[in-house]
Amino acid sequence: MNIMDFNVKKLAADAGTFLSRAVQFTEEKLGQAEKTELDAHLENLLSKAECTKLWTEKIMKQTEVLLQPNPNARIEEFVYEKLDRKAPSRMNNPELLGQYMIDAGNEFGPGTAYGNALIKCGETQKRIGTADRELIQTSAINFLTPLRNFIEGDYKTITKERKLLQNKRLDLDAAKTRLKKAKVAEARAAIWAEEVTKSEQEVRITQSEFDRQAEITRLLLEGISSTHAHHLRCLNDFVEAQMTYYAQCYQYMLDLQKQLGSFPSTFLSNNNQSSTTPVQSLSTPSVLASASASLPSVSNSVVTSGISELKSSSGSRKARVLYDYDAANSSELSLLADEVITVYSIPGMDSDWLMGERGNQKGKVPITYLELLN
Repeated sequence: MNIMDFNVKKLAADAGTFLSRAVQFTEEKLGQAEKTELDAHLENLLSKAECTKLWTEKIMKQTEVLLQPNPNARIEEFVYEKLDRKAPSRMNNPELLGQYMIDAGNEFGPGTAYGNALIKCGETQKRIGTADRELIQTSAINFLTPLRNFIEGDYKTITKERKLLQNKRLDLDAAKTRLKKAKVAEARAAIWAEEVTKSEQEVRITQSEFDRQAEITRLLLEGISSTHAHHLRCLNDFVEAQMTYYAQCYQYMLDLQKQLGSFPSTFLSNNNQSSTTPVQSLSTPSVLASASASLPSVSNSVVTSGISELKSSSGSRKARVLYDYDAANSSELSLLADEVITVYSIPGMDSDWLMGERGNQKGKVPITYLELLN
C-alpha cells in the first residue's frame, strides 16, 4: 500500500465518521435518537468554566476601558501589540492638561498670581499623568495579562477538549444506535450474529474513548478553581495598584492646595486650611485607610488682620484686584485684574464679601479676589 492509497482510505474514514456524527446530531435534535447525558458533576464544571470565561471577558474589557477611555487609543495599542511593535509614546490627558496650564501660566506671566497658580497646577497635573501611566502599566502586567492568558490559553484548551468530548459522545451514541438496529434486524433474521457482535465491540470501544475523554475534560475543568485563586491574587494586585495611584494623587493635590494657599496673605481663600492633619508617608494601605480622617478641614475665616479690622470698622480701604471677576447678578460688581477700587463693609454682609466702589459704580465683591493696600 502506497502513501496515496493510505491517505485516500484515511480521508474516506474521516468522511464516514463526520457523516455518522452529523446524522446522529441531526436525529438528536429531531428527537429521533437517544443522547448520552454527561454526569451532573461534569455538567456543573462545564457551567462553571463557561461562567468564568464570560465574566472574565467582561471584567477584562471594562478594565481596559477604565484604564484607557479613548477607544481609538485602545485600537491603536491592540494593532501594535498584534504587530509586536511598541506603540508611539504620547501625552495622556492629565499630562496634556498640565502642559497647557504651564504654557498659559508662562504666557500670562509667572510673576502674576494667576500665572503662578496655573504653572503650579500644571506641574501637579503632569505628576498625576505620570502616576496614571504607572497604574496602567502595573495593572496591565499584574491583572489584565493573567486574565487574557486564561481566555487565550487555558479556556481555548478547555474548549478544544470539550469539543473532542462532544465528538466522542456522538460516536458512542451513533454506535449504540447501530447496535440497536442490528439487534432488531437479528430478531428478524435479517443479518448474521457476527454483525451484532461487531456492533457490540464498536460500542465498547467508543464507550472507552468517551470515558477517557470525559476524564481528561473533567481534570481540566477542575483546574478552574485554581484559576479563581490565581485571579484573586491578581485582583489584590490591581486593588493595591489603585490604592497607590489614588494615594499619590491625594498627596499631590494636598501639596498643591498648600501651595495655592500660600499666595499673598492679604486675601482670603475659601479653601485655605485653618488646620491640617499631618499626612502620613505614602504607605499605600495606611494613607487610604485614614484618608477620610486626614482630609484637611476648610475654613472661611479671615487670614489677615487688615480685613478683620475693615469689617469691624465703618471706614474704607483701597484694594488691588487680583483676578478678573464677572458679576453673577446686579448686586455684584465686575472686576478687572490689577485695577484699584475702594472697599468697605456694611452690617449684616456675608463674611466672604465686601462692598466695592469704582467711580459711581458699586456692588458686592468677593474678598478672595482682593489685596488690601496700605
